[in-house]
Amino acid sequence: MITRRRAALVRYRLLPWWARVTLIYLAARVVTTVILLIMAANQGANPWTAAHPGYFDFATIWDGNWYHIVAAVGYPSQLPLTASGHVSENAWAFMPAYPFLVRGVMVLTALSWPVASVAVSFVFGLGAALVFYRLMKRVLGDGSAAMFAVVLFSVAPVSALFQLSYAESMYTFLLVLGLYLVVCRRYGWLIPLIAVMALTRPSGLAFALFLGLHVIVRFVTRSRDHFPWRKRIEVSLIALFSAIMGLFWPAIAGLVTGDPTAYTDTELAWRSVYIGYQELVPFAPWLQGANWWLPPAHGFPVGSVVVLLLVAAFALTMFTPPVRRLGTDLRLWVASYAVYLLAVFFPQSSTFRLLMPMFPLLGAVALPRSRAYRISMVVLSIALQIGWLLICWGVDGADWTPP
Repeated sequence: MITRRRAALVRYRLLPWWARVTLIYLAARVVTTVILLIMAANQGANPWTAAHPGYFDFATIWDGNWYHIVAAVGYPSQLPLTASGHVSENAWAFMPAYPFLVRGVMVLTALSWPVASVAVSFVFGLGAALVFYRLMKRVLGDGSAAMFAVVLFSVAPVSALFQLSYAESMYTFLLVLGLYLVVCRRYGWLIPLIAVMALTRPSGLAFALFLGLHVIVRFVTRSRDHFPWRKRIEVSLIALFSAIMGLFWPAIAGLVTGDPTAYTDTELAWRSVYIGYQELVPFAPWLQGANWWLPPAHGFPVGSVVVLLLVAAFALTMFTPPVRRLGTDLRLWVASYAVYLLAVFFPQSSTFRLLMPMFPLLGAVALPRSRAYRISMVVLSIALQIGWLLICWGVDGADWTPP
């Protein structure tokens, strides 16, 4: 038995890197599939399926239903309103690249929405894992750590999204490819990528901030990292383009509906169940959410203090030796995305999913070479994945923990 195991390990190590990444990704998806099948077998009737749904039906609940609506009928030209006259939840919150691509696959293959959407997510997830390895290999310079980072990437707590009817898989592929292009200084290819990425998930403004900071850092360090004028202008213009694309979808929603704030009003509808209908004030949502989840006690702002502590802890983490090993570019992205989240998102159960673009940090987690440590991290990741699916994906009556 030991001899066979060693022989299998030797054969695995002799495989090319892309084959090893593929096997890791497939093994992780088998684990997630088993978890989801067990959950589906125990799932009761819910707003999207009957009791005990099959895998593909179970994989398309929650926002998968909204993406299906977009693919089938597009977007409303008139915003739906609540009885009180506020904009209610509607399809404008969901960007078109993923559902329209799935629609194209459906037309070409005659597959149903559940099968086609899951297949598209699965393929993009594999693509993301392959590019992620190349990114980690480049910044870490350690093949073993890079490959273990892929393991963590594939079994991460929210990695089930790679086989669910959500746009995160497509967005993750585009994002990791964009980060790889920046690290490799291949800026020109970012233009079409940013255009698609900004219509897949809200990302244009965060990526614009990242590129702006990238330009500043490269300018300051130009004596040891040559930064010619042509490249300075090129990246600056691409950063401006990313910012424009970050505002493009809200502008389209405003033009189609005749309401300039159609997109932001739609997004705010989802948080109204917590704090009611309020205007979007940058950097206020996290404090609003913290004070909702952790109300002031005896006049002491518990929630606000927790947010400040989280921000301080995050800032300190960015300067720890393992995270610094990721290089300046990836740290700038993680920081830029964190600022974006802090500025516009309201903390609730979906926050775990929204943290997914911080996946470069997995490279820092993957650095220790201890076998016991690595096995423990995989077990912990799978346990957290089960917890996330049970809390956020499984539906229990009038569920208020959306993924």
